[in-house]
Amino acid sequence: MADVNEKRPVKITETILRDAHQSLIATRMTTEQMLPIIGKMDEVGYHAVECWGGATFDACLRFLKEDPWDRLRKLKDGFRKTKLQMLFRGQNILGYRPYADDVVEYFVQKSIANGIDIIRIFDCLNDIRNLQTAVRAANKEKGHAQVALSYTLGEAYTLEYWEKMAKEIEEMGADSICIKDMAGLLVPNEATNLVKALKAGTKLPIELHTHYTSGVASTAFMQVMEAVEAGCDIIDTAMSPLSMGTSQPATEVMAKAFEGTPYDPGFDQNLLAEIADYFRPMREEWIKSGRLDPKVMGVNIKTLLYQVPGGMLSNLVSQLKEMKAEDKYDAVLEEVPRVRSDFGEPPLVTPSSQIVGTQAVLNVVLGERYKNLTKESKDLLLGKYGKTVKPFNPEVQQKAIDITGEQPITCRFADTLEPELDKLEAEMKQWKQQDEDVLSYALFPQVATDFFKYREAQQSKIDPSAAKDGAYPV
Repeated sequence: MADVNEKRPVKITETILRDAHQSLIATRMTTEQMLPIIGKMDEVGYHAVECWGGATFDACLRFLKEDPWDRLRKLKDGFRKTKLQMLFRGQNILGYRPYADDVVEYFVQKSIANGIDIIRIFDCLNDIRNLQTAVRAANKEKGHAQVALSYTLGEAYTLEYWEKMAKEIEEMGADSICIKDMAGLLVPNEATNLVKALKAGTKLPIELHTHYTSGVASTAFMQVMEAVEAGCDIIDTAMSPLSMGTSQPATEVMAKAFEGTPYDPGFDQNLLAEIADYFRPMREEWIKSGRLDPKVMGVNIKTLLYQVPGGMLSNLVSQLKEMKAEDKYDAVLEEVPRVRSDFGEPPLVTPSSQIVGTQAVLNVVLGERYKNLTKESKDLLLGKYGKTVKPFNPEVQQKAIDITGEQPITCRFADTLEPELDKLEAEMKQWKQQDEDVLSYALFPQVATDFFKYREAQQSKIDPSAAKDGAYPV
């Protein structure tokens, strides 16, 4: 415990505008729902507000008929005092495949130009080669490059492994490190050990991002206090209406828990209550509509066995609903660790979580393991996503080799890619209304094109549903 006279207020990053609604309602909060409350949120004194990146970009285009770049600019206009943070999937940017370096660099440039202050960069395999381009680009644009380590369990993930990673991240040029505990696996004692190991490897600030899924974070005071006492500088929380379940611990509760300690963030509980009151009716509406599924709100201690993060759980529920196979939910959860082991024991975080999760769903629903390998599974097994800490199951990898006729690669996959921007610009030039449109197209070509058609129809006052190929997919 720190000396009672030594004040070291913990900094808090608020996630309700990104990870909280991504984890609980599949990223369906609209910009219109966000904007009326951001003035009050700007007064709290947050270290940052995570409001962009992750799955928000895809959801804006695909489901909400919104331009994600426009959302970012509007949020920047409203947050005058608070830094804006995004989640960035390393070489995968916000998409589901590795992109050429020129696309990564341009995306970082435009993100910072449109209002992002802090870019949290992670790789689903913790392959440091897939972080370097984004970190360098953020450095060049004078943004804050935070590298997130995807925390997971397994014999390869020792304290020595994490300490070594911290040293490499600092040498790479990162400005801070985040422990990304996406499945709520970090028990209090290990939080202490992990933070100390990272502090031994680096002088960079350490942030803790956790989820409530396993119930481990329901001992939030214990887990987070242990981490903060060990030297953790920043914690991630979500306003109570969209906290817990597969989301983060509640902001109000954590702020209250630290009152009277050296780590007190000094938040105004009355102001936090006003903000919570704003979001509460939305929560009730999402429950009534079925968007907020009870399955993602319950504690599931089996997460410690399956290591399934919040966003992955909600995606599995959604996939099984679409396939009318909701009764297979438990069987799919049990299949996940088997697939993960066959796939080199990667951390389960986007996109590896979707790759492993979708493959587990297919294995169970089809009744035969690896009867159908998804394109993403094949690419992972061929080394296109990077290096895993453990080798792949050779029999499963051989299936990918036999199907594709390709041999696995051992270099950084982006080194095999030609620059893409010029080609992408040429493909979508008829739709371009702003520089950023090429990036939307780069990440989601068909989805972005559908959105561009919808946008054009709205601007010309033509009903998009009347156009043969212009109807917007919902």
